[in-house]
This record gives sequence, structure tokens and C-alpha cells, in this order.
Amino acid sequence: MNNKNDEYFGKYISILHRQANVFYSKEFNKFGIGSGQYMFMIHLYRNDGISQEELSDIINIDKGTTAKAIKKLEELGYIERNKDSEDKRINRIYLTNKALEIKEEFLEGLMKWEDMLTSDLSDEEILYGLKILNKLTNNVSKKLGGNK
Repeated sequence: MNNKNDEYFGKYISILHRQANVFYSKEFNKFGIGSGQYMFMIHLYRNDGISQEELSDIINIDKGTTAKAIKKLEELGYIERNKDSEDKRINRIYLTNKALEIKEEFLEGLMKWEDMLTSDLSDEEILYGLKILNKLTNNVSKKLGGNK
């Protein structure tokens, strides 16, 4: 890309990624949850009892990274892994009472970030921005052949 203004999607995606990691690290430090685990907690709050493989697919992260994050959350006491009752090869992940106790405060932290991102955007701009980000994600996924 030849852009004299130094404006390109990758630049802003990278900046936002770093800023999000800093924000989430500060916001969730009180729970012991780092930037490597918060995304898993988000999806576990939505899908308690999901399999480890399904969680990897939803987040679009490789199984090794998922295993490390799940291990850390288990050590922190936020989740427990149980074998599926019908297929013992499948690990199901369940939130513990400790995770449920912090749910409201955790989700409020996520909303703080969303509010910072969208504070001066109209509803229409938010929807359009989400549509563009979805297209960018799909473009990359297609080019990478679905690899994570």
C-alpha cells in the first residue's frame, strides 16, 4: 500500500489492540485475570458448559492458546473442566461460584471499554463500524483459508 498520509486499517487495529490490552489488564487485575484470559471469560459467561474446542472456534484462537488460558482460569478458581457425559474426550467448561460472583463487575468493565470506543459515535456510525470490522475479519479469514 502506498499511502502518503500514513493512514491504514492495520495501524488503527494495532493501536486499538494495544490500548484494549492495557485497559483490560488494569480493569481486571483485581480479579487476577489478564489480557490473555478476559476474552474467554466473556464467552463463558454467554456459553457456560461449552466445550474447550467450541470455545476455541468461537473466539477464533488455536487450541493450544485456549488450553493455556483455561488452565490459568482454572488455577484462579473461575472455571472447572468436566468430561462430557456422553463423550469422555470432550472437556466441558463450567463457571464456578467465584466467576458468577464477579460477573456483574466484570461485564461493567467491558462496557466501560465499549463506552470509551463509541462515546462520540451515533447509533448509525456504530452499526456501520461493526459492519466494516466484520467485513475486514471475513476478508482475512477467507485469505487465510479459515486458519486461526
